[in-house]
Amino acid sequence: MASGVDSDVFEQLVATVERFARERLIPAERQVEEEDDIPEEIVAEMKEMGLFGLSTPEDYGGIGLSVPQEARLIETLCYASLTFRSLIGTNVGIGSQGIVMDGTPEQKEQWLPGVASGDVIASFALTEPDNGSDAGGIRTSAKRDGGDFVINGTKRYITNAVRAGVFTVFARTDADKPGADGVSAFIVPADTPGITVAKPDRKLGQKGTKTSDVIFENVRVPESAIIGGPKNLHKGFRTAMKVLDRGRIHVGAMAVGQSQRMLDIATDYALERTQFGKPIGEHQLVQGLIADCQAELHAARARVRASADTFDREGKAIIEASCTKYFCTEAAGRIADRALQIHGGAGYMAEYDIERLYRDIRLLRIYEGTSQIQQLVIARRTLAQRAA
Repeated sequence: MASGVDSDVFEQLVATVERFARERLIPAERQVEEEDDIPEEIVAEMKEMGLFGLSTPEDYGGIGLSVPQEARLIETLCYASLTFRSLIGTNVGIGSQGIVMDGTPEQKEQWLPGVASGDVIASFALTEPDNGSDAGGIRTSAKRDGGDFVINGTKRYITNAVRAGVFTVFARTDADKPGADGVSAFIVPADTPGITVAKPDRKLGQKGTKTSDVIFENVRVPESAIIGGPKNLHKGFRTAMKVLDRGRIHVGAMAVGQSQRMLDIATDYALERTQFGKPIGEHQLVQGLIADCQAELHAARARVRASADTFDREGKAIIEASCTKYFCTEAAGRIADRALQIHGGAGYMAEYDIERLYRDIRLLRIYEGTSQIQQLVIARRTLAQRAA
């Protein structure tokens, strides 16, 4: 796996991203919430900083971070609203990593430089109206027609679809093979005739993050569009799972970054707010809430770093990534709840940041595999390892 960048260079990058998150992004959060969009000047700044190419190899114009480095940088960035991370997230993670991991040299040359610069937004089209957690139940079809494939189907909740320049599309290429078998991964330019991107969804939180349905109607692509080329026909699900493993570590890092922000907000409030003649932080029951947040945050951060090291060393981390995603996102939900509770009635008011962050964090327990899917992965792998 990637060895990453020089440690001194990386520390400078972390410091730069930390300043950017705290001094530039956090002040813009309310504007993003109200307008449900990220200002184009911030998009331009993120491009200039190279944030769209964090995980793209240097040979293709990216920064080429190792998995542990990526996790730490995402944690740093996600001290600010998760919405900003969503803008780069598909380029750094699920939208591009299939090409990085399994793409042909020609596919990498064609797509990765644009992805790294942010000039091309990569989007990951796996989920469908009737198939979310059951990704093996994909109904979108890709039927062979001569040297081409013709794709038909609908994908749902596709992040950055309205901005996308290219989609990684998972479609069934063998209707006779059940479940995960018979699914292929295709690289499909967003301007290919027959693609319709629906208007962005309205959501509980993470305003400014754009998700949409994407409809494919007789979308024709050449055989060379299969990620990895024709030899990878019917092997797309393997690509999806490898991408999601790394993505789950990434989501764990997001949860850690936001958990630190919520704990800091709650701690500051506990020092400022007085009841019964003293700051509420001096009351032991409030201290208990803070202590529980801090303990879970430390455990979550350690979990992210351990699984990132495993992935970087071994090229996979199936059970580790699922444990990380499950524990960190569930812990973040508990930390959000305690942080809001420390605020009391004020925490329920929109004028306080914790109200928005509480809504934003809820999504982490759903995407890249729900908590329940992580439980299944963890349990089944544990049983299989013991039985072997």
